[in-house]
Amino acid sequence: MFDKHFLLNEQILPLVEEIGRHMPGGFFIYQAQQPEKILYANQKVFDIFGCEGLEDFKRLTGYTFKGVVHPEDYAAVTDGIYSQISHDNMDHVEYRIVRKDGAVRWVDDYGHYSETEDFGGVFYVFISDITEKREQMEKDAATRTAVINTLMNIYHTVWLINDVETETCSLYHGDMSRGSVHAEALRNALSNIKYTDTKTQYVNTMVAEEDRERLQEQLSLPYILDQLSDKPQFSVTFLRALKDAPRYYRIHFGKVQMPDGKTGVMMGFRDVDEEVRKMHEEQRQREQQNSMIIALSADYRSVYYVNLDEDDAVCYLEDRRFSEAPCTGQHFHYLKDFTEFAHNHVAENYREGYLQFIQPDNIRRELLKQPVITYRFLETHEGGESYSMLRVAGVRHMEDRADHRVHAIGVGFSDIDLEMRESMANSQALASALAAAKEANKAKTAFLSNMSHEIRTPMNAIIGLDSLALRKEHIEDDTREYLEKIGESARHLLGLINDILDMSRIESGRMIMRREEFSFRGMLEQINTMVMAQCQEKGLKYECTVTGGVSDFYIGDDMKLKQVLINILSNAIKFTNAPGSVKLSVERTAAYGDQSSLRFTIKDTGIGMSKAFLPKIFDSFTQEDSSRNNKYGSTGLGMAITKNIVELMNGSISVESEKDVGTEFTVMLTLKNCDHQGVSSSYIKPRDMHVLIVDDEEIAAEHARVVLDEVGIKSDTCFSGEEALHMLEVAHTKHAPYNLVLVDWKMPVMDGIELTRLIRRRYDREATVIILTSFNWDEIMEEAIHAGVDSFLAKPLFASNVIDEFERVAKKNNMTLFRQKRRADLRGRRILMAEDIIVNAEIIRQIMSMRGAEIDHAENGKIALDKFAASDPGYYDAILMDVRMPEMDGLEATAAIRALGRKDAKTIPIVAMTANAFDEDVQQSLQVGMNAHLSKPVEPERLYQTLEELIWEAHQAGEA
Repeated sequence: MFDKHFLLNEQILPLVEEIGRHMPGGFFIYQAQQPEKILYANQKVFDIFGCEGLEDFKRLTGYTFKGVVHPEDYAAVTDGIYSQISHDNMDHVEYRIVRKDGAVRWVDDYGHYSETEDFGGVFYVFISDITEKREQMEKDAATRTAVINTLMNIYHTVWLINDVETETCSLYHGDMSRGSVHAEALRNALSNIKYTDTKTQYVNTMVAEEDRERLQEQLSLPYILDQLSDKPQFSVTFLRALKDAPRYYRIHFGKVQMPDGKTGVMMGFRDVDEEVRKMHEEQRQREQQNSMIIALSADYRSVYYVNLDEDDAVCYLEDRRFSEAPCTGQHFHYLKDFTEFAHNHVAENYREGYLQFIQPDNIRRELLKQPVITYRFLETHEGGESYSMLRVAGVRHMEDRADHRVHAIGVGFSDIDLEMRESMANSQALASALAAAKEANKAKTAFLSNMSHEIRTPMNAIIGLDSLALRKEHIEDDTREYLEKIGESARHLLGLINDILDMSRIESGRMIMRREEFSFRGMLEQINTMVMAQCQEKGLKYECTVTGGVSDFYIGDDMKLKQVLINILSNAIKFTNAPGSVKLSVERTAAYGDQSSLRFTIKDTGIGMSKAFLPKIFDSFTQEDSSRNNKYGSTGLGMAITKNIVELMNGSISVESEKDVGTEFTVMLTLKNCDHQGVSSSYIKPRDMHVLIVDDEEIAAEHARVVLDEVGIKSDTCFSGEEALHMLEVAHTKHAPYNLVLVDWKMPVMDGIELTRLIRRRYDREATVIILTSFNWDEIMEEAIHAGVDSFLAKPLFASNVIDEFERVAKKNNMTLFRQKRRADLRGRRILMAEDIIVNAEIIRQIMSMRGAEIDHAENGKIALDKFAASDPGYYDAILMDVRMPEMDGLEATAAIRALGRKDAKTIPIVAMTANAFDEDVQQSLQVGMNAHLSKPVEPERLYQTLEELIWEAHQAGEA
């Protein structure tokens, strides 16, 4: 039901109309500026006004907010709305409307104010008819009046604090006793006076002197409100001073909801002298008749009175189950007999605890904390075993009421066998329920994993296509802006997915903390590089200081530690405006054994938080102010994940903050010291990396290539496992292997794990293999690691993640970026060279002579074959084979040499040297048995390296 002038985005319009149709009440939108034109109203609004449709409603109201409200209510309603939205953009008002049939009805109005680019300020309003509800409220007010009149017949005096904020007090009925404040002629009249003044005068003139100080406190408004905060009523008893004799009075307090919506307090004064004096007499008689107070919640089989000062006990109720039990009324030594009972009738597993429990000093100490103490134990007797309980309560006599020391106790034994066994059965049931809960948690984890995949798959395409589109030239400015916003929103959603999965892993106990050697200095460098750039972009000052003897290397999980610090630092940057500052301080606070305690302090000068919100900061999906989320963007899980990770690392995290001053987080962690050995790990340079991306989704593969290319990482793509093996073989043959392979898990024919197995089988540890997946990789982790996978990364891909994870694996495996192969010395080696161009042959001869190698030249492949066949086995160490030669080319010659029936024909290294540099040429070389393929012109160092490595490998294979 939008107005025809209200033009919305074509995607938003159907959504709002659909929401409006399904709302249970009225919903409309109107502009804040005059004439407060209505932009949209749903059918429920028309129904409330008795209109048949939009045009009918327009004729009735003029399609403005002023036309909706009763003319007499409009001014007050608008004042109320603008007063409320000045605090939090929300308002609630009630007002009258006039229906089409002339009927006047009441509605309540819940509105939300928002600023828009096209329409300025607008109100989103929900209304419903509350006419019957208000009529009921008026009836309730009449009922309350009747109740008050009834109360006045019960109490001598009734006070009512109409408004606890202004302390307005009304005396509905006056006590005409002379000499009190009530002596004034207030009977049957309503008079407004100040409650505090009335209370003070009443206590000073009507309360006995010994109760005045107490009653001044208990009649104070703060005390009354505190008592009524968690209960509807309470009472206070005091001694009232009268001419003849003092009498006990009781004041009854009750919470009253006033007709105007405010809270009042009703106070009724009543004479309870006879009731209180009777109660005191009964109490005195009980104390005289029975000095032993025992909590009797069950039947006791035996009861004793014990004087702890004299170690004397008396049996009040004989226990006939044991022959050594004293008879009723008999005195005995408490500690001696109770100890003997333990040795004779308390099961061994419970005996030590029982003996500690009955010690007088222990009893006195525990009875100061609680009035009754108990000990449950397994008791042995002729009939077998059963559970019993020993219960002890302190006994106070009238003459020692001022002494807080426990002098005597009452002791009772009772049978609790049935209760205990039922409790044990319940414990077993709880254990079963816990097991069921764990299974449910597994199901939840599986659900989140599947949903993650279902969401990540289209997200991968969205981010990939968006990235590719942004690389196009000549994009219009508004289109580029839309694409950038799409990318930002997609990455925000991806962050939420990742956070939810992290929480799921934490809750299910499947988040694993690594214990690996890492460079603390390198980790800080990476953090500082990223944070410094973000701070500079926002105009903030960033500082990082390290004190207290922090080492360069530790053992722990640097990825999780980096996640914790980046989460906190990102929030600090997000909530700090220029020209503010962010500071990271690292300090070693203690060192003991092979452990070091580190304190990380992140301090900013940002907008801060209120003290009331600080206890909730680590709760999931919690923000102090919902408008912050809109302004700064947040998943609501970052701090919850951060706290959980810190606790999984056996650390602690705390926060201090002040509004408009700043926030300071403190993280305390203990890391294992590391005596760093071996190759020093350094920050990996992107330009040194050569990556193969394997993904059956072309868009995802191309996106990954673009992402890596933007940071200078050279990468190639392919779309199947078979194609990947071919490209790996080509790179291996060219002696320019990929040092990282990014493999998609889910691929047809050959998935990522099977591809990894083949890579490891053919090339061992030549390349690092990382699985890419939009699934939760927990379910494949064990199988993947067994197959040779080094690590995992989530889709879509980000260059920083690739570099971080590759560096982590390199550190873990103690490897350099390019692990050098073992090489043989070329001095004295005999090399057979097939080359038809004499000039080229002479150049190669000169190059090889510089390393002391001897060259035997053959003008074509046929001559090379004949020379090799005529030589003794092992005479030649390697063959350099040109591919294109007359009479017999290099491919034919190589195939013929490999076919010779001698051992070294199978193992001698044969290196192709040709101007044919295409992959299909390399593949042909491999198929005939060549070991490597060098493109002309050949670089000397490349030639030396290739021959030295191949001769070494051939020599090792011959020895094996």
